[in-house]
Amino acid sequence: MATLNWRTINIDLLDPESPANFSIATLSPPGPSVSASEVQGLSSQIKQLLRGGDSEGALRGALENPPYGGDAAAKEVHLATVVEILQSIKQSEMSPLLSRIYSSEGGVEVLDVLMKYLYKGMSHSSKPSSASTGSMSPQPTGFSQIHSRGGGEGGGQAMSVLLSWHEKLVEIAGPGSIVRVMSDRRTV
Repeated sequence: MATLNWRTINIDLLDPESPANFSIATLSPPGPSVSASEVQGLSSQIKQLLRGGDSEGALRGALENPPYGGDAAAKEVHLATVVEILQSIKQSEMSPLLSRIYSSEGGVEVLDVLMKYLYKGMSHSSKPSSASTGSMSPQPTGFSQIHSRGGGEGGGQAMSVLLSWHEKLVEIAGPGSIVRVMSDRRTV
């Protein structure tokens, strides 16, 4: 008798069309390499638009050129630029601005990139700084509960802005935007 247990054989390895037999790197082709200095230059141009009063142009410029192929420093610079733009737009201007972007050509993709930045901004503003490490209590679920007192310098205000944008974005683009962002392998 054979000592091999037939229940432990991985039959997916025997199938040539199995996902185990191809590299998942082919699912998302690498984007063009972007340096932090290029992103810094784009950021200064976008901030110039923002200072000139063209908040829609600044937002569109930031969202149409995400640094998918950039390093972590480039992505952080771009995230800071997008959050600065979002914080400078009044709440009464959010829905009309999002509606104009949504109805324009390529608007769905632009709003999906905005959703990526909202989630990334929310994840960054919830990370503890060295001064507020004691105000966070780990939970058995793997999530952490951030306490509101002593939490840092304006992190709650940034989170409030991001949540307002998220609410308006889901209202305009629908929940499909969330699904597309969660399933997209490209990160901002």
